[in-house]
Amino acid sequence: MKEYIEPRVLKGFRDFLPQAEIVRRNLTENIENTFRSFGFVPIDTPALEYSEILLGKGGGETEKQIYRFKDNGDRDVALRFDLTVPFARYVALHKAELAFPFKRYHIGKVWRGENTQRGRYREFTQCDFDIIGSDSPAADFEIILMIYSILNNLGTGHISIKINHRGLFNRFLLHIGQRENSVEILRAVDKLAKTGLEETNKNLCEISGESAAGLILDFIGAGKKNETESFEETLERIISLSGGPSPESDRLMAIKNYMNDAGNDCSFYLDPSITRGLDYYTGIVFETFLNDLPDIGSICSGGRYDNLAGLYTKNNISGVGSSIGLDRMIAALESLQRLPAGSDLSSAAVVCLKPEDSGLYQKYASFLRNAGINCEVFSDAAESTDPKHLVKQFVLAEKKGIHWMIIPGENNDKNQFTLRDLKSRQNTNSLSLNDIVNIINK
Repeated sequence: MKEYIEPRVLKGFRDFLPQAEIVRRNLTENIENTFRSFGFVPIDTPALEYSEILLGKGGGETEKQIYRFKDNGDRDVALRFDLTVPFARYVALHKAELAFPFKRYHIGKVWRGENTQRGRYREFTQCDFDIIGSDSPAADFEIILMIYSILNNLGTGHISIKINHRGLFNRFLLHIGQRENSVEILRAVDKLAKTGLEETNKNLCEISGESAAGLILDFIGAGKKNETESFEETLERIISLSGGPSPESDRLMAIKNYMNDAGNDCSFYLDPSITRGLDYYTGIVFETFLNDLPDIGSICSGGRYDNLAGLYTKNNISGVGSSIGLDRMIAALESLQRLPAGSDLSSAAVVCLKPEDSGLYQKYASFLRNAGINCEVFSDAAESTDPKHLVKQFVLAEKKGIHWMIIPGENNDKNQFTLRDLKSRQNTNSLSLNDIVNIINK
């Protein structure tokens, strides 16, 4: 007896059935259209890179999650864990071929061996967008505005885009004598939402001592509702705690002024607790939350990385960017019941009555496609033109989510088509193809 391998999928990895994949593709297309409307262009990079490219000179938290192995050539390689680090390598390698400032977007799969939870998997899709080659606060603002536009176009409802400046946080740590502990402190603060105030305070006390931990909690506004404190009030408070005005605080104020001028200031907040855990951020950082679903966490995050490409080139290239986790976005929209319904790629189909007429059926379908209607042709013949014998094709069409069935008339008379509405189960007879196009388009 033949033994079969059990069909199964690794934990944290998934198959997608057509209806789910159609929803994903539609959302991706929506996001991509927004990217292009801002003048961003697409790129792609390999899924597999040399490990040193992804891990840099160290590894830190990333090394614990990365899928790393030796290939058949005994090379130390790894699957990309995000799209930003490969982009930095890409820019260093192709610098002479690019026009700066360079605005790119990249939609692709990444892999992290982390614990799975709602909206978080080990293989997932990221939608990244960056401006590299500009140190202007206007570039920071454009990325933030892009986040707002994308989420507004996706119909996510009210959002909060929380921003901070890593440089200002570091200036504050220098002011209180804790600059040497900045990496550990930033990571502890970044986990505030997950671990809670008490655990964060405990961690900070272990890192910096009780007195400094209290000052850090004051700076980040722990325990406060930052939405009730205006952008200007929060900025004034952290300027005071960090020793006075600075280029970093001036940049935050410039971005706030851009928001006011653009008329999009209602969804933006200055939140000093936003630090981003990755080491390469140096300037503005931001995270985005759905007001109607705060428990899902940030669905879009990013920031400025002024010297990320410095790992691969002598040239100092400033950049700022953000990333949307498509899978977390889908989980959020599904929870909010705002996920657009997935429909089959074909909204109409031509019935097959005689296999020998398949060429004509494709001709009819082409007429509808040229009119902007997705239409497929069924290949298995019905026994006759009697509707009772078309049931199998109708059932198949309904399973596929098709709305309209086009039944050719006798002798393929071009004015003798029947159009069946599978939702209402009603037929309209003696139609031309033009009539059918008009009905469907209405």
